[in-house]
Amino acid sequence: MNFAVAATVFGLVAVAELPDKTMIANVVMGSRGRPWPVWVGATGAFAVHVAIAVAAGRLVQLLPHRALETVVAVLFGLGALYLLVVPERSERARGERAAQGEETSPSIPAWRVGWGAFGVILVGEIGDITQLLLVNLEARYKSPVSVFVGGFVALALVGALGVFSGRALLRVLSLSTIRRIGGVALLGFCAYSVYTLVG
Repeated sequence: MNFAVAATVFGLVAVAELPDKTMIANVVMGSRGRPWPVWVGATGAFAVHVAIAVAAGRLVQLLPHRALETVVAVLFGLGALYLLVVPERSERARGERAAQGEETSPSIPAWRVGWGAFGVILVGEIGDITQLLLVNLEARYKSPVSVFVGGFVALALVGALGVFSGRALLRVLSLSTIRRIGGVALLGFCAYSVYTLVG
């Protein structure tokens, strides 16, 4: 495993996931009083999504080198635009809608709460910015274990932040600030990818 790659993946995925709808869904589900089963269920869903993204990244590597570099640059650029242009209000609303109906009251067994959170996050992450980012990072670094570990740990930690202390975090750091930081980081990777493509 390449720890530098895992650390890079961790940083990018964590920043991209913080302002995401699944973070908001975790905040909403976790604030209803049953955070541990919510986090366990969400983390299981994250593991599935990271595995799918890494597998898709391996397939993207079959493209010819120039086509691969073009795909990588375009995906980084689209990710940057998404974080910089889509208002956080829409992500907050999507996350709250995703969590609607997922009851977490003490009368519901923990296993049902966990499976409910698993389902919400599994559906919510399909084609998500972080999943596409992981596909892109695997295509770039060609290090499936490092990308999986960095991506999974980032998602699990951001999920824990959302479930256990998300409301307090959002009082300290606004979603729009987090989105701008993530967008600028992805824009930098896009610029570097374009540079390597034409250089």
